Amino acid sequence: MDFLELAKQRCTTRGFTDKKIDKDDLDRILSAGRVAPTACNKQPQRIIIVQQPDNILRVQKAYQTFGSQCILIVCQDKRNPLIRPFDEKCSGDLDIGIICDHIMLAARELNIGSVMVGLFDPKIIKKEFNIPEYIEPTALLILGYPAKGFLSPDRHKTERKPLEDTVMYENYSEDRSLN
Repeated sequence: MDFLELAKQRCTTRGFTDKKIDKDDLDRILSAGRVAPTACNKQPQRIIIVQQPDNILRVQKAYQTFGSQCILIVCQDKRNPLIRPFDEKCSGDLDIGIICDHIMLAARELNIGSVMVGLFDPKIIKKEFNIPEYIEPTALLILGYPAKGFLSPDRHKTERKPLEDTVMYENYSEDRSLN
């Protein structure tokens, strides 16, 4: 599939069937995350796969799971971060975002839906899953087969700002006529 078409087809899914993801498909999805680029190839990701019903209930203490049978707790190892010296920005959040994007696109290629969640309580996740202090739960990736299908890839025509509203050439400018 053409990459732009795949990117257009990927959408947030909130509502899943009870069908389990095949192990080969899950391995393929996880492999896409494994090959994602990270700053200086530090590969800070640590991913906990949650599929057992009692463990899904533990995730639900921190955030809803929309009926999913597979949740990935995507964490970052904070022991050896790449820190930008100019402003102390850590690359870990960016790395996790890239990894999650690769995973979500790979899932969509297999007709598996996803939603990436950052608005969850990491303290609950750390406690429930025995996560050490140097590992930071950064995102939940909730995967599964959509209960109501996928959104139209044509939705971007109306739901996304045009490029000229978000892209500037050579300098930042609020005045788009200067582009």
